[in-house]
Amino acid sequence: MSQLIDMKNIGLQAADMVDVEKGRVKKELYSNPEIFEEELDRVFNNTWVFVGHESEVPEAGSFKTAYIGRQPVILSRDRKMNLHVLQNRCRHRGATVCEARKGKTKAFTCPYHGWGYGLDGSLRALPKPEEYDGVFDKSEMPLESLRVESYQGMVFATFNNDIEPLEEFLGGAKKWIDLFMKQGGGYPVKVLGEHRFNFPGNWKIQLENTTDAYHFPIVHKSFVSSLDDATADIFDFLDGEGFVEDLGNGHSVMVMIPQLVDLEADLEQPIPERFSALAQALRDEGKSEDEVKKLVRAAHGTGFNLNLFPNVSCSMAFFRVLRPVSVGETEIQHVALGGDGAPDAFNHKRMRLHEHFQGPMGFGTPDDGEAWERVQKGSMAGTDGWILVNRGMSKLRTSEDGNPQGAVCSETGMRGAYQQYKKMMAAAEEK
Repeated sequence: MSQLIDMKNIGLQAADMVDVEKGRVKKELYSNPEIFEEELDRVFNNTWVFVGHESEVPEAGSFKTAYIGRQPVILSRDRKMNLHVLQNRCRHRGATVCEARKGKTKAFTCPYHGWGYGLDGSLRALPKPEEYDGVFDKSEMPLESLRVESYQGMVFATFNNDIEPLEEFLGGAKKWIDLFMKQGGGYPVKVLGEHRFNFPGNWKIQLENTTDAYHFPIVHKSFVSSLDDATADIFDFLDGEGFVEDLGNGHSVMVMIPQLVDLEADLEQPIPERFSALAQALRDEGKSEDEVKKLVRAAHGTGFNLNLFPNVSCSMAFFRVLRPVSVGETEIQHVALGGDGAPDAFNHKRMRLHEHFQGPMGFGTPDDGEAWERVQKGSMAGTDGWILVNRGMSKLRTSEDGNPQGAVCSETGMRGAYQQYKKMMAAAEEK
């Protein structure tokens, strides 16, 4: 019992380290291993967590492996095209039943003793079944499944069967997911590829980054210098009309380029000269002028970043997925997006843009990674334990949707995420 009380106190202590009213959090939230372990339970095991996109499991038998916190799971599509999220753990002795990142299969087979499971997790076969006569029935030993729901092709799962439906959890973020998915250019959005890397820092450092425009002209100066003058001007947005809005439940949106929020608006405008090569390539593939305008505008991504608490962002033209590994280590997955059935020239351009900024040899990822690492190192210094997330607090306004909103360089989104974090960490355990 004392251990339960101690762990409960750790959750409450972590909640007390978040002072949203003053816009600050304790640096121990980045470095305390006991708090990290409690976060895995109270946050990642008790809310909707992004596990993949439906395009990654397009056919019956398709699967991909993922994690919820540190727990390995499998996203699969059965013969009836139903989606399942299964714990990646054999019911016999606990070995993982799938190690491939993605693929297609008829069944999942444990490599230790050969127990075989269907795509829906049901136990189908096991060696020497007669030895289990009178011990248990196969129907009682499927892979344990999670509650799973999707929105606009984004698949989420949860261990908590009692929480609200996914669409209710997403709330005000649904509007922005709808807008984000318009970058398929009239085609369904699909995953084109991905790359992963680990950085030596806490997961919340990355969570803060996606709606932090303040760092952009400093950290990404080399990226801006690689652009043509017209595009560089577009990315000079700190004094523009953009904003950061708290969407509730820890979600937030940062609008950097307002004219690129709705990619299907103002399509009557002429195509800018700098996009003429892409436009001609699309014409060469037989696309009408209206289609060309729509595809050219969509190809370069949206003008906003959308953060979905706790582990995924829809960031201009890609998904960024975080996975907490330890208190001082986080895995990042960057997922390139294109159009399913879209012209080759369109998807080729999307990949090149992804490589330019988010790719492992791009301008953005290495610079961001160094900044995150230095925040983690710096959090170990000194006795002044407060980290500030208070920028823009005195200049908040109410958005047209009734949400707190600040200037594009405000830290409104970070405070929204920490408000949800504080709520979840303070929640009493039901034992």
